[in-house]
Amino acid sequence: MNQKTKTWLSAARLRTLPLSVSGILAGSAMAYRAGYFDRTVFVLALLTTVSFQVLSNFANDYGDGVKGTDNDRRIGPARALQSGLLTAKELKNGIVGMVLLSLLLSVWVVIEAFGEKYWSFSLLFIGLAIGSVVAAIKYTVGDKAYGYQGLGDVFVFLFFGLLAVVGSYFLFAKTIETRVFFPATAIGLLSTGVLHLNNMRDRIPDASAGKNTLAVLLGAKKAKYYHTFLILGAMVAMLVFVLIEFESYADWLFMIAFIPMAIHLKTVLKNQVSKNLDPELKKLALSTFLLALLFAVGLVWG
Repeated sequence: MNQKTKTWLSAARLRTLPLSVSGILAGSAMAYRAGYFDRTVFVLALLTTVSFQVLSNFANDYGDGVKGTDNDRRIGPARALQSGLLTAKELKNGIVGMVLLSLLLSVWVVIEAFGEKYWSFSLLFIGLAIGSVVAAIKYTVGDKAYGYQGLGDVFVFLFFGLLAVVGSYFLFAKTIETRVFFPATAIGLLSTGVLHLNNMRDRIPDASAGKNTLAVLLGAKKAKYYHTFLILGAMVAMLVFVLIEFESYADWLFMIAFIPMAIHLKTVLKNQVSKNLDPELKKLALSTFLLALLFAVGLVWG
């Protein structure tokens, strides 16, 4: 593998991809139990959400890079533009390519899921796909990037939680049920937790660069309280779902993921050094994926 390929893979931030598919796993598993499932739609939904995640990662690298937010004070891994491994033009081309790929996959999955019979649903989902592209880019790109105004958490909750879980369920079932919103809320809160943890790690350099994330606006102490709410709120949402929809003891399998989440939360609450939060990003992302995977296995197996 040559250096350029390694650089693009680094810019894609592969460690974020398990988190991005968690919502699809949860939504698809609930659809499977309800008697709605299509293997082709499932695979395409996974590919689509991964493409949106990579698009977002490229756009974030570019947006923070051109604004100077990614600088020598940044604690996390070096970005492609910041380190000079990719030029702004190359990253722009990468963003354009991922926009085209994500929209192509979105149209494909919509056609497979709805065909000609549900044309109104097709239009709705294509609109959501376009909205997802805009949201992925506008997080850090542009003068009014919402990630610099403390709104990143809201969009992550909506897109990684509600849209991913409820949207994927709808692709199969062509309907929405209230119970689906509990796992959607859980995945959304945990995904928001990953973003917030990233912002807690970068709180001081972000504040200096004018990137007013929620972690910056809250301050160190309140940011920890908020993170606690995100993790515990997700746990409660999952427990409520099982209490309402219990069919088999396999439904409780996802609780195994609560163990690393609890350890993670304890570590974050005790933390006093920002750079030590970096390893916790991967732990929370993988714990979220583990929860979604065990939840899916429990529903399908049970």
